[in-house]
Amino acid sequence: MRRKYGGSLWTHYGFVDAFNPTYKTPATPAGWFDQDYLGIDQGPIVLMIENLRNEFVWHIMKKNPYVVGGLKKAGFRGGWLDSLKTR
Repeated sequence: MRRKYGGSLWTHYGFVDAFNPTYKTPATPAGWFDQDYLGIDQGPIVLMIENLRNEFVWHIMKKNPYVVGGLKKAGFRGGWLDSLKTR
């Protein structure tokens, strides 16, 4: 992507937050490229690394009654969901 879109997509801080190369107008003949860097993906990356290391996040998530209830209401069944004790 960096080679294909160059400086429109990759700038001083890395990739821009969003882009749509199919949105072509007279003002954006190469497509639309955002000017912002939000970095909202950085926090989850840290959590994913920690979860890979020791499954801490996974174990905490499985104890959360809202997560468990939501998964069950969404129709998920089997595996660790079925092995939980219900209150």
